[in-house]
Amino acid sequence: MAGFHVMADAHGAHVQPTVRSITTADLRDALRLGAEDFWAKPSHYVFLCLIYPVVGLILTRWTSGANAIQLIYPLMSGFALVGPFAAIGLYEISRRRELGMNTSWRHALDVRRSPAIPSIAAIGIMLVALFLLWLYTAQSIYTGLFGDQPPASIGDFVREVLTTGKGWTLILAGNAAGFVFAVVVLATTVVAFPLLLDRDVGAVSAIETSARAVMANPLQMALWGLMVAVLLVIGSIPLFAGLAVVMPVLGHATWHLYRKVVEPERAQQIRRPM
Repeated sequence: MAGFHVMADAHGAHVQPTVRSITTADLRDALRLGAEDFWAKPSHYVFLCLIYPVVGLILTRWTSGANAIQLIYPLMSGFALVGPFAAIGLYEISRRRELGMNTSWRHALDVRRSPAIPSIAAIGIMLVALFLLWLYTAQSIYTGLFGDQPPASIGDFVREVLTTGKGWTLILAGNAAGFVFAVVVLATTVVAFPLLLDRDVGAVSAIETSARAVMANPLQMALWGLMVAVLLVIGSIPLFAGLAVVMPVLGHATWHLYRKVVEPERAQQIRRPM
């Protein structure tokens, strides 16, 4: 590792990997390969990802006990914002399996030795900041409609949301704001973390490559985002327990999506000084 570097690669250069056009068949294949990675050693991966349902239950209990019931849904949907960073260990497992290396779950922690760890941390901090901003936005929308008084109970909150004009406004405005946050995260990180694990290109290049991947494949990436959202909702319904399967499958699938979207390193790249 040639010193601490975040913006560019270890040589101070800005790398621009070549982005490919993909099809919906590539999306299905990425999911299939992700499921294969998961089932190769499911007990290890489930153990690794049990943190997701556990954290979900803790957050739900905390928000209910702190009279912040209105934040349960934003917290649940917020998994999609931090998911790309939280699944980084899964990308590493898929990378090692692709190379025929040992895929024990312990190697998920090998990412800490990556020369790109400063860039990975920088983008991770960005996602956490977006997650907190999303919670603040969701709370502000609720406060603007219902005032500072928190809901008395989950039942009262659900009744207000589903049977009043303010409640429907909350649903529409909240989901519209959440959509904007989701688009920003998708556009900036859809392949950023797998790229940084595969090559030390710098945070700027990783974000830029993700954006170019989305611009080159707008319909396919929109469908990918929809698939991710639907699967996360399905995984969250049974008390978040389904996330122990959904999250690792999506994590592995994201690695394979990266492989389909970004040309291998041996392909010609453009470098320019930062």
